[in-house]
Amino acid sequence: MATDRIISPGPSTNIEEETINWSLRPQRIDEYIGQADLIERLSISIEAVTQRDEPLDHVLLHGPPGLGKTTLAHVISNEMQSKVHTTSGPALARGTDLVAALTRLQKGDILFIDEIHRLPVAVEEFIYPAMEDFRIDICLDTGLNARTVQINCQPFTLIGATTRAGLLSSPLRSRFGIAHHLRYYNTDELLTILLRSADLLAMKPDRDALTAIADRSRGTPRIANRLLRRVRDYAQVRADGKCTSEVVAQALSLEGVDELGLDELDRAFLRIIATTYDGGPVGLETIAATMNEDAGTIEDVVEPYLLQIGFLSRTKRGRSLTSAAHTHLGVSPTTSDHSTLFKFRNA
Repeated sequence: MATDRIISPGPSTNIEEETINWSLRPQRIDEYIGQADLIERLSISIEAVTQRDEPLDHVLLHGPPGLGKTTLAHVISNEMQSKVHTTSGPALARGTDLVAALTRLQKGDILFIDEIHRLPVAVEEFIYPAMEDFRIDICLDTGLNARTVQINCQPFTLIGATTRAGLLSSPLRSRFGIAHHLRYYNTDELLTILLRSADLLAMKPDRDALTAIADRSRGTPRIANRLLRRVRDYAQVRADGKCTSEVVAQALSLEGVDELGLDELDRAFLRIIATTYDGGPVGLETIAATMNEDAGTIEDVVEPYLLQIGFLSRTKRGRSLTSAAHTHLGVSPTTSDHSTLFKFRNA
């Protein structure tokens, strides 16, 4: 499945792999690499509220998967010396689910809600007074017999994470005191992360080898650590434990990951547009039918990175390849009248 790709930014379905991944995550704010603006804001806020013995403002973290939203929630919890309670938007299907989660919180605890954009509207109504006044309003009965019972909850911090900030309702978004968009990491930041991870994994790779991994990590720490573990296994079995840039190239070639971090699904997507549909424009549903893939999977899993690196343009007429994609595939644009717009070099 596309979602199980080695370069997928989402969490792995393999429990053992996720356990190893957790062991590589930073625990304190001074260990966290990247997102410098957010880290500075959080450091100041955490120090201030700690001195005043108050809970931290509610925090909204939004951005692509794999960039550290869940990690940041646990880092904040450690800095506040509090406990983090983790749930997700789909898991809070009814108001009573949220009430149960809130009443378990102790003073200063953190409630982390992943995929918060998927909270049902009825549950949002419960969360507003809890965020503002640390109370839960429960309506009993209906009609003339209706009455509202208030349940106080301990002062807490809500940390919401989402990959689709635009789907959050305006009233919910306005109640977060700190909101930040997590950006993709550059190569230097990923290299620093890989140096730390390699040390934790007792590896001694060349710096060039780690740079080669960083270049293939699609700007995402989760992918960088996953590729590092694959390279470690390959180096141990095929290269006597030596980790060089050549070993990285061999290991990741075996995994189907090229020098830009594209895998076979990415390349198949690009090749179909280039050859079957003359470089585009072509509709998403048409591409999905040709690839025998789900259109939503292509839009959410394949296209974001291709858009990020400038290989794909998305318009009202459909998807088209850019000149950078032509170069990478070895496809040359031509200017024939109304026939084929692209052809393979040396064809």
